[in-house]
Parts: sequence; C-alpha cells; structure tokens
Amino acid sequence: MVEIINARAARGEILPRSQNHVYQNIRDFLVMEHEGAVVACGAMHVLWRDLGEIRALAAAPEAPEGCEEAIVRALLEEGRRLGLARIFAFTYFPDFYMSLGFVQAPRESLPRVAWRECIDCVKFPACDETTVVIDL
Repeated sequence: MVEIINARAARGEILPRSQNHVYQNIRDFLVMEHEGAVVACGAMHVLWRDLGEIRALAAAPEAPEGCEEAIVRALLEEGRRLGLARIFAFTYFPDFYMSLGFVQAPRESLPRVAWRECIDCVKFPACDETTVVIDL
C-alpha cells in the first residue's frame, strides 16, 4: 500500500504516507486485490461523530479500470453505515469525485478538525487542492 500511495504522491497527485502512518491508520483502509496482489487502496478517516475524510486513494498501474471508483463507493457506504452525515476529500481531481456525487465547497466551510493534517503538509498554508464534499 505504501508503495502504491507514494508512487502517486511522487507525481504530486496526493500526499505521501509513511509506513508508520499506514499502520497507525490501517483500520481506515480498504484495499483491492487483483491476482493475489494489492493493486489499489483508499482510506476514510473519521474526524468527528458526523464527518469523515477520504484519503490516500491510489491504484497501481496494473489495477483494473474503475477500482478507485469502487473503493470510494465502498468508503461512502461505510460512512453511511457509521452514521456520518458528510464526507470530504482534498483533491487535484475534483471531476472524479463530482462524478460520484460530491460537490465543490470552500475549504473554510469545513470545521477546523478537517484541517488537522494540513499543518504538517509541505504545501501549508498555500494549499492548491480542491475541497469536495458529499452529504450522505
């Protein structure tokens, strides 16, 4: 998972994740396997009783078409099961998320807890990602 995530991060498409981060948040992740190997992953981190964030969505080049969409749909279903009211993502690919029902929103519309990791980001405070949200 770390290799898949960090390959996408090396292209500047998502934030890199350490092996330590992945292990500490392993319960947040869903993975997709193909021919016995993990080829895609994504995480939903619960930030508050009603708010979750999709993070670390990535697929290996050999991953089947549509696997990232399948992971997001599964994460949304998990959010519904947990009773979350809203899920968001910070992304460079808002059209992908919008095709799944998300809408763009001002970053400032999210509670401060959503910005928790931002302080450690190399792009802080000049973030150039788009905020997308979906109400469940």
